[in-house]
Amino acid sequence: MTIRQPAERFRALFEPRGIVVAGAATHPGKFGFVAYHNLRAAGYAGALYGTNLAGEEVLGEKTYASLDEIPEAELDLVFLGVPAKATAEVLRQAADRGITAAFCASAGYGEIDENGRSHQDELAELADSLGILFAGPNGQGVISTPANMCAQIVAPMPPRGTIGIASQSGGMVSTFGNFARQAGVGISRAVSVGNGAQVGVADFMEWFATDPETTVGLSYLEHVADDTIERLGAVAQQMPVVVMRGGRSDSGVDAVSAHTGSSAGSDSTDQALADAGVTVVDSIAEAYRTAATFATQPLPRGPRTVVFGTAGGWCVITGDAVEASELDLIDLPDDLKAEIDARVPPRWSRRNPIDLAGGETRDTIPELLPLIAEHPDVDAIVYLGLGIQSNTGAMERDGRFYPDHGLDRIVEYHERQDTRFAEAAAEASERSGKPVISFTELALTNPENAGPAAVRASGRYCHSAGEEAVAALEHLWRHARRVG
Repeated sequence: MTIRQPAERFRALFEPRGIVVAGAATHPGKFGFVAYHNLRAAGYAGALYGTNLAGEEVLGEKTYASLDEIPEAELDLVFLGVPAKATAEVLRQAADRGITAAFCASAGYGEIDENGRSHQDELAELADSLGILFAGPNGQGVISTPANMCAQIVAPMPPRGTIGIASQSGGMVSTFGNFARQAGVGISRAVSVGNGAQVGVADFMEWFATDPETTVGLSYLEHVADDTIERLGAVAQQMPVVVMRGGRSDSGVDAVSAHTGSSAGSDSTDQALADAGVTVVDSIAEAYRTAATFATQPLPRGPRTVVFGTAGGWCVITGDAVEASELDLIDLPDDLKAEIDARVPPRWSRRNPIDLAGGETRDTIPELLPLIAEHPDVDAIVYLGLGIQSNTGAMERDGRFYPDHGLDRIVEYHERQDTRFAEAAAEASERSGKPVISFTELALTNPENAGPAAVRASGRYCHSAGEEAVAALEHLWRHARRVG
């Protein structure tokens, strides 16, 4: 696989030694101000300068009328917040300073009209001639958590992780970042490609596949260029690539044209992407959940799945979801049944899904999870029932009788147990090398509950419903099957 731009230019974009915000404004509502503020607020430690025609101070720091006036420093990236008519001159100044990467947040290009498209093409050609990687225009920004870099015109700054995002919508970059902050499964790099005048989603995914900070690619796509499917398919042989595509309907096609000045693909595009090995999903929430699962779970060696837990209804629904998928809800091996019989009363389900039916004791779940995970006939576990004890404890803590009558001790016990269960799931996965995927609706309704909180603390993603966990596991199995 060939990276079409030199790798060092991507490095200049995502791990720059120094940054110039061209058009750093004093007004807090201006893009140039927000980008400059976010870089400083996120803790970027490299050289950071701003240009401002009036040379005004921004956030108490001196700015310069042009890049030519900036003191001698190692500079790699220019963030362009200047009007479209000034962009070409700033690019030339940047090249003179040795800058090899540019991000253009300014709009007014191909998304407007043919004149704007012509100007956009001229900028891409100019950047090529100057040896500059040119991301955008009409983009939201670029994030690199290993560099504490948030060079974008909105929030958030997500936590550090291994998901690399390249999106044709800046808003979706923010959405994925918001999901990451809520779930605790973070992001390595993120870029809004905007109109993609010079570099697009496939270019970034190809570089992500070489990036040691990134293990899975995540993208929102509207326009799919002629070679994008083949290129993303090649990347998917090296790391999972998760794609959600917009612009499938007639109204969506019109919206894509207004958004980035491009044409959307058809429904057959989704199938072609899937046939190439890309993981195609149906919603933005599923896109993040799937990427987060890829980032935090090993790939299954096969489809043989066990549903295990302490909530009967969820066992039934989750078992139904497994049977409706490409996974196998296996018959329990006799030796595994015997291990469970030795630990719980005979009222347990005696089949898969394994419903303990309230018969578990203090150590049942931490003992059974590794036994199930390490069994040679099991490839994956979907674990449910986390947080039930802590939820009961929360009601007891909030009631008027707490902390008397022994309630303080039992609440602490409940929370400690759910933490143990989440840790046991992570340890069982690590020891067996198999996915053990946890879910509880409390991940959504009360993420600070000890159960989902402990899943996050273990570095894993906690799903909020059984069918969502099963869908993510199915995507893992499809990818594992494709890459052998």
